[in-house]
Amino acid sequence: MIRFMQPWWLLAVLPVLALAAFYIWRQLHRRAYAMRFTNVDLLRTVAPKGLGWRRHVPATAFLLCLLVLATALARPAVDTKEPLERATVMLAIDVSLSMQADDVAPNRLEAAQEAAKQFVSELPESYNLGLVSFAKAANVLVPPGKDRDAVTSAIDGLVLAEATATGEAVFTCLEAIRSVPADGAAGIPPARIVLLSDGFRTSGRAVEEAAAAAQAANVPVSTIAFGTDTGQVDIGGQLQRVPVDRMALAELAETTEGYFYEAASVSELKQVYQDMGSSIGFRTEPREVTQWYAGLALLLALCAGALSLLWSSRML
Repeated sequence: MIRFMQPWWLLAVLPVLALAAFYIWRQLHRRAYAMRFTNVDLLRTVAPKGLGWRRHVPATAFLLCLLVLATALARPAVDTKEPLERATVMLAIDVSLSMQADDVAPNRLEAAQEAAKQFVSELPESYNLGLVSFAKAANVLVPPGKDRDAVTSAIDGLVLAEATATGEAVFTCLEAIRSVPADGAAGIPPARIVLLSDGFRTSGRAVEEAAAAAQAANVPVSTIAFGTDTGQVDIGGQLQRVPVDRMALAELAETTEGYFYEAASVSELKQVYQDMGSSIGFRTEPREVTQWYAGLALLLALCAGALSLLWSSRML
């Protein structure tokens, strides 16, 4: 279906219609004058015998050319369906104070940041990618989208805070996944959550509750444990042990049919999205077809000129 991107330009059609009306009026008055004209020989010279209706064809083609050109000013367009990749990966990174432990060089947080950035660089460009950070609460730093630079910058800007809300991180990721536009596809997009953490949950909803929600949404959660059982951090002037909660992270991954890692490499992380598949939705976009109108106008102008030369030896 044709629609116009700048419909007010259709007003340019009015002068063309006025010119067509004037041409019809002129032809009617010309016929009346010809009936009163008594010099038959001169009349045959002015209007050669046999030309008849053909003398109107070049003028009609020329008027149609002007009409098409005037319509083209309104930028005609047709609606087309553009495919849109909806597959989504959400990164969730723990920024609790325990992530400053240096049992993983240079420390847990920096190791997680490096692993996350490598993962971002390897993720197929067609996939949506979002970022969540979590400590006492979980926050969406970058909503799902195609902007990899925004995710990388947000990873570099992570700041430590108190507590660890692992369950809330999963729930926040699920909400972000549901926000991905449907664009004609059914249901939520195929998605994966990659959660990088170290410590025990100390805030928010339980990890088991989050695992059940992810399982119900058919969103696997792959977990990556950073740190060792001997990790220590200075919190409030006191040295505290911060062992890794491998069991909770492993159970979260197992329940949701994700992967669990203790030391993550880029090649291992690729498993997270290799079995994702894709969900192709469609976004309706206008595709301008002004060139079609310009081509038709050119064809009509050529026909008008050629027929006029052929039948009357004049260019219109």
